[in-house]
Amino acid sequence: MTTTSQSITLTMNIAEVPGVGGKIAPEFRKLGIRCVADLLLHMPMRYEHEHEEQTIAKAGETVSPNHGAEANIAVRGEIATCRPGFSKRQPYEATLQDETGTMQLLWFNAPWMRGKLHPGDTIRVWGLAKRHGDYLQMINPKFAPYEPEEDGEQRSERFTPIYPASENVTSTMIDKALEGVLEPAIALIDDHLSDTYRTELALPKLADAYRMVHRPSDPDDHRGGRRRLAFDELLLLQLGVMMKRHHRREYLKAVPLKLNDAIDKHICARFPFDLTDSQREVIDEIAADLESERPMNRLLQGDVGSGKTVVALYAMLMAAASKHQAALMAPTELLAEQHFTSITTMLEGSNVVIELLTGSLKKSERDAILARLESGEIDILIGTHALLTESVSFNSLAVTVTDEQHRFGVYQRATLREKTSEPNSSPHMLVMTATPIPRTLSLTVFGDLDISTIRTMPPGRQPIITKYVARSQSDDVYGYVRSRLDAGEQAYIVVPVIDESESGLKDVRSHFTWLENGHFQGKRIAAVHGRLKRNEREAIMYRFRRGEIHALIATTVIEVGVDVPNASIMVIENADRFGLAQLHQLRGRVGRGERKSLCVLIADPATDDGRQRIEAIVAIDDGFEIAEKDLELRGPGELFGTRQSGIAPFRVASLPGDIQLLRLARREAKKWINANPTLSGEADALLRKRLLKAHGKALGLGDVG
Repeated sequence: MTTTSQSITLTMNIAEVPGVGGKIAPEFRKLGIRCVADLLLHMPMRYEHEHEEQTIAKAGETVSPNHGAEANIAVRGEIATCRPGFSKRQPYEATLQDETGTMQLLWFNAPWMRGKLHPGDTIRVWGLAKRHGDYLQMINPKFAPYEPEEDGEQRSERFTPIYPASENVTSTMIDKALEGVLEPAIALIDDHLSDTYRTELALPKLADAYRMVHRPSDPDDHRGGRRRLAFDELLLLQLGVMMKRHHRREYLKAVPLKLNDAIDKHICARFPFDLTDSQREVIDEIAADLESERPMNRLLQGDVGSGKTVVALYAMLMAAASKHQAALMAPTELLAEQHFTSITTMLEGSNVVIELLTGSLKKSERDAILARLESGEIDILIGTHALLTESVSFNSLAVTVTDEQHRFGVYQRATLREKTSEPNSSPHMLVMTATPIPRTLSLTVFGDLDISTIRTMPPGRQPIITKYVARSQSDDVYGYVRSRLDAGEQAYIVVPVIDESESGLKDVRSHFTWLENGHFQGKRIAAVHGRLKRNEREAIMYRFRRGEIHALIATTVIEVGVDVPNASIMVIENADRFGLAQLHQLRGRVGRGERKSLCVLIADPATDDGRQRIEAIVAIDDGFEIAEKDLELRGPGELFGTRQSGIAPFRVASLPGDIQLLRLARREAKKWINANPTLSGEADALLRKRLLKAHGKALGLGDVG
């Protein structure tokens, strides 16, 4: 069946697109291209300027001494001869001819060229040409088979989009698939922005924007199209954030909590140290929110070891003082256990009842906790994702704290918010992170949050020296660590995996055995990782804190929450395999006592990205700078917590590059929601529909309007 322009739809299966077919369609799907709409959304990653075709003789004039020594040209001709190089130093060589002359083509370090060209092939080549003696030469040119339908026509200047592709689906194949559907498909696209609005912001029509990025008419054409598509992505996200913020502020109510000098003094007496000025300032911001009926939605950020837990505990104790409940949710059982231990210690002898709820509890233990929680006997519940299950019901939940918020998403936080029993009610919400949010990202999904920042470290925190060494120096490193253990200090040894793997990464089991029988022989060492049962982990960590274990061989389960002042040295194996923020978090486990602290990174980075992360962590010790560098190296995807929240990474927009466009989108979204908080009415119906499709579930917009 022949596909006509009238039969093209945006939902048409990619297998039905002219030039694709059922055989190659599965390869398109692997690239995320399942239908015509996906094809339109598959954005070019760059553009190549294909120059107008010339004859070889005309090209020779272009690069003559009178016109310049070299120039970018495009010619079409027939392969007269080709000779593969017989060694790495010899290039693959071919001679191209047309009716006006010949030119030499050379490809260096190109074993892939073998068998690509044969005498008699007609091809089009383009690239930088120069004179070599009496003849024309082109080194490492790009080429494509000659298309018979172009016979008699020399191709004019063109700006060719280059698409993200795969081994089985080339950029050219994607380009050809688009050729058959682009015009009829974009004719089906309705614009959610009015002509007047677009004119004010100098934006093209949505259909025109897709044409401009896929078929630019000049070097600047695609930029205008990209700007429109990037603005749309940013606007939809900002509209969702602003809509949710407006709904929370105007329609939801929280329990106002009590605070006076007596309560403040009583709470602060429980802390093992005096609050820093920065902690006090942040507590005042949080307390002001908690005294209001408007639900708090605040992000507490501070560097590793800055004392965020004490600030969070202050908020939870305000709930307890007002005869209400609080919950603290942590991403791992180990961190939840650490919080439970430290908070229980601080509140020892008080009337505050604290419990720990994790997935590893026996059913009878869990049922008993849930019954006491629902009756109001428990004041503070600490746990993992187990807090989100339907069976968890609070008597009067007033404050929720989410630790390491990047491990959760907006959706999980919304689920925790729904644990209140009254309609249109919400607990006050505090989310904490030791991975500070880069300024750019603070305007995106975090735009729904007020931000408090602990800028200074508590007294006594020691600076951490970070060193990087190659794997060949491992023996020297562990010899030095042994000397520190002999001096009474303790160490963390971090490895990326638990079991031996084919990738050659250091693993807990074999590295433990190697150290036990080698450098750490005679020392008490232990291993801790995510597969251990809770009681085993607790026993090991208890002995480590007491100094009974000299060195801990661990995975990243010790990334957050572990506080052992005598542990002053850390070794991170295969350090290039960890993210920048993760390396900073791990490093923060040392430097908590009076001893000089050291973090040694052992790695042989195989990629530029790995090398850049290592160089950055050695050079930068400030978590806020680390966050900005991490955004620069990785982009916003992981920092969004997209895997958890379900918020799709941008297809077109790029941060921090599009920061000005983001600010414009935020400003426009604010005006839009102030005027029409739920985007109701016919004029905004299409915009609302596209917003709910893009971010409705992730941002929890189903209950808005």
